[in-house]
Amino acid sequence: MAGDGGDEIGKKVVFVTVGTTSFDSLIKAIDSDEVREDLLKKGYTHLIIQMGRGLYVPSKFSGENGTLNVDYFTFSPSIATYLRSASLVISHAGSGSIFETLRLGKPLIVVVNEDLMDNHQSELAEELADKKYLFCARPPTLHHVIRTMELGSLLPYQPGDATPVAQLMYKFFGFPIN
Repeated sequence: MAGDGGDEIGKKVVFVTVGTTSFDSLIKAIDSDEVREDLLKKGYTHLIIQMGRGLYVPSKFSGENGTLNVDYFTFSPSIATYLRSASLVISHAGSGSIFETLRLGKPLIVVVNEDLMDNHQSELAEELADKKYLFCARPPTLHHVIRTMELGSLLPYQPGDATPVAQLMYKFFGFPIN
């Protein structure tokens, strides 16, 4: 993916990921004129969409207020390169995608899939949004979140130290503690 990074002058990449799921309502929201125009107004120039198992195919779009270069794919062995090159990440609410993005220090909008039953992912996304680590949206509200987001209001995510938990588990199971 050489040359797709945010390192080129004036290039601002939005990377959208749904992981291995099917989340057509997110892809349709990204494909809407409202969302794409809002991204253009915020200065984004490139949109890369990882659409997973979904059936909805987004359009390659040129906006009225400029050009938003759009590309999409279903799966990749690793999305790490896409995440590193992104100026903004829009993701499903999977914990792996969320924490990988936060560890890279990338601005993140998590879009909750309202079609999932017993959706524990929404609790995680809403809690992290309350702590100002990310923005949280639903497919119908994504355009509003993009339009009103202030990236400077996000706080840097500091991963926790799992050592005390590991030591308790080691002690419980009778393993030596280093």
